[in-house]
Amino acid sequence: MSIHSIENYGQSRRPYSVPTKTAGNFRTFSPLTTDYFVKKGEKSFPAFANNLKTEKNVVQTLYILDRIQENKTGDASKLYPELSHYNKTKNPEIQTFLAGIYRKTQVPDAFGPLVAMLIQNAIHPPKTYFDPNEEIGGAIVSYFS
Repeated sequence: MSIHSIENYGQSRRPYSVPTKTAGNFRTFSPLTTDYFVKKGEKSFPAFANNLKTEKNVVQTLYILDRIQENKTGDASKLYPELSHYNKTKNPEIQTFLAGIYRKTQVPDAFGPLVAMLIQNAIHPPKTYFDPNEEIGGAIVSYFS
């Protein structure tokens, strides 16, 4: 099976759920979809690069990239050019996943954008059910250790 996009693979498998008042304050992703792409590792990067360019399923793509990096089935830093398009995002979910990926990959060019995200969030705090600054700050600190 060739990998074209997360969207095509996950449609019949309930790829994710979003936070609601009754379902909890967190997002869930399909374990089938996640496991499939994590096992493929870097072979799935062309699909991820495409998803990151079109902004479809960005949060899910970042989640899977984070799992790939954590499971050591690929090097997410290879997708930094595509990931960097979101360095100025105000979306707290995207910020959190980017910070997690940058923490694990230690891409030198990502340090400045992490600091900018932290400052941006200090000036204009995001209205969300969690604090993305925890992950962003942790990623910044990890650059010094």
